[in-house]
Amino acid sequence: MNDRTRVLLAVGLTVALFLSVQLGALALVEPFYEGGHQSVENPDDPTNSLVYFGIILVATALMLVTIKYDVEWLIKAMIIGVSVMISWYVFAELVPSVVTVGSVNVVAAAAAVAVGGALLLYPEWYVIDITGVVMGAGAAALFGISFGLLPALLLLTVLAVYDAISVYGTEHMLDLAEGVMALKIPVVLVVPTTLSFSYLDPESTEGVVDGHEETDAGSDTGDPSSVDDSSPTAASSTDGGPRRDDTAAADETDADPAADGDDALERDALFIGLGDAVIPTVLVASAAYFLEVGTLDVPVIALNVPALGALLGTIAGLLVLMYMVLKGRPHAGLPLLNGGAIAGYLVGALASGLSLAAALGL
Repeated sequence: MNDRTRVLLAVGLTVALFLSVQLGALALVEPFYEGGHQSVENPDDPTNSLVYFGIILVATALMLVTIKYDVEWLIKAMIIGVSVMISWYVFAELVPSVVTVGSVNVVAAAAAVAVGGALLLYPEWYVIDITGVVMGAGAAALFGISFGLLPALLLLTVLAVYDAISVYGTEHMLDLAEGVMALKIPVVLVVPTTLSFSYLDPESTEGVVDGHEETDAGSDTGDPSSVDDSSPTAASSTDGGPRRDDTAAADETDADPAADGDDALERDALFIGLGDAVIPTVLVASAAYFLEVGTLDVPVIALNVPALGALLGTIAGLLVLMYMVLKGRPHAGLPLLNGGAIAGYLVGALASGLSLAAALGL
């Protein structure tokens, strides 16, 4: 397979995964609201965004502590537990109640448990991706109906800034990324660029933390690869995956961009944080739920012109991000993705006849 074909397939699969999360969230908006899953009393309260951001910071600190004291299994247990819970929410709304025990949809419950079992016993890349799509769609829909327009816009803005600082500035998530990626849990979307790639390979996540390659003098292979530091609801950077050669490279932050322009093409996979798909989709779902303008008659999903604008803006940001990543340099995902979502949303809202103040939820 030549490099051009590999690039097109990788980009196509990445776009397909993002669209799956977005369309899945739009399909779940109404069922989740009718099922009573709105998590706040006042979705228009902008402090909801600040509270959620505070939760992210606390969760990050707790995960760093678990890694420092070598109890990463707590993170794995938590993420798998969250995966089962969100999967249950999704399946309970989408799977017909063929068999019930009390009020429990047995088929939906069994499917959710199966998700947890697959993650625990066989976390291959396609298991991670399928679970990530289910989790991402469910989480985005839950937050979409819980965050009004202003809180959603604030959330995307704050997390975009936070992502940029954590990737280009403090780099405080390097240890977290290394520990979490080794657990093989759905905090990333894995996009293979070769047919031989296996996420079960222990070397698939060694050597690079948060897109910065490190030379391990004590390693038998010196095999560089990539790690991403996202969680299902947190921001992260985007980078390539394990290389096919065994040459350890210098830190990419000091490398000549022109010298490593084909780095991504030498890798077996690209890793994109699940949060990079979920966070901009919150605005897509929020616009679809809270705005009653420019409604589009689309089967199954709730969609209007502002939500469509946010969706297309996210994909546009993703394509720019992929172009930059394929040049061989790691980048924070949310500034481009959230920026594209917000810009697309505003264009769609204004095109629907809303004033700028109304579009901003003021």
